[in-house]
Amino acid sequence: MVTMTTTDTRRTLDSDPDAENSDFTIFDVDELQNLGINASDIQKLRAAGIYAISTVLSTTRRNLLKVKGLSEVKVDKIKEAAGKIINAGFISATEQAHNRKRVQAITTGSKQLDGILGGGVKSMSITEVFGEYRCGKTQMAHTLCVTAQLPKDMGGAEGKVVYIDTEGTFRPERLRDIADRFAVDPDQVCDNITYARALNSEHQMELIEKLGNTFADGSYRLLIVDSIMAQFRVDYSGRGELNERQQKLNQMLGRLNRLAEEYNVAVFMTNQVQSDPGASALFAAADGRKPVGGHVLAHASATRILLRKGRGEERVAKLQDSPDMPEREAAYCIGEGGIQDSV
Repeated sequence: MVTMTTTDTRRTLDSDPDAENSDFTIFDVDELQNLGINASDIQKLRAAGIYAISTVLSTTRRNLLKVKGLSEVKVDKIKEAAGKIINAGFISATEQAHNRKRVQAITTGSKQLDGILGGGVKSMSITEVFGEYRCGKTQMAHTLCVTAQLPKDMGGAEGKVVYIDTEGTFRPERLRDIADRFAVDPDQVCDNITYARALNSEHQMELIEKLGNTFADGSYRLLIVDSIMAQFRVDYSGRGELNERQQKLNQMLGRLNRLAEEYNVAVFMTNQVQSDPGASALFAAADGRKPVGGHVLAHASATRILLRKGRGEERVAKLQDSPDMPEREAAYCIGEGGIQDSV
């Protein structure tokens, strides 16, 4: 809920999950107790990072059996009870169309860029931007930190933000300039952002595993990982470790996708590029650079955007992959107030 202040023209940003997301219900695992599941077993689920009924359904029986204290009989009962709360079977296309109406779009700060994305960065899916340095990846992440909190009539989602920083490039002071552009209270903007510095790829995964508890109250609308591959490139080197790296990455991306869908959150990831003169035109930029992470990352990202430098201070975003929008380009620039349209 957004209200006007009486002392100046800036808006205050107060998260009201019931008002902003009334058609999206998060069923807590405590609901299982009404169907005969012991409170002690529910606590074991919470200890394993499972806080919602939808997470119970998306977790395999094999992984539930890894939870200390859960037997095959208990797992079967938990799965059966969860299935009575949420229908995980077939539904009509009409029902799915209704579900898709819950998707929210967060403005990037550029109307031209929003246009090729169908309104902005979408919830319930992963959006990945990649490109070389000085293309605006981190600047876009900072802009989204502010715009995600804006009222819906300004292109926002009226929600809080989680920011996982893997390269030490998060700057709260940068948010103040962006907040001033949108006439919102910079202190309140910072208060609505939950920040963590990922120390390595294992720590990055641990942080993501804990987010179910953070998102459970329904007040969060955006999760930023800047950047997704930085720690993996450090922790895994050479072809001998490539297979293990991709397996770990796949698990992390699977978790991010589930968080996006289960809590109606937009996941925004930045990614690095590497030189590959022999890369196909589908995944490589014109200069032969391609995003790090291979096919595992390519398949996980619902929306994939290549950022490159244009003329002068102009930047160009090319939508390379999207389930609902055609391949197009848009120009933008980086100003004091973050990502904005080119002049």
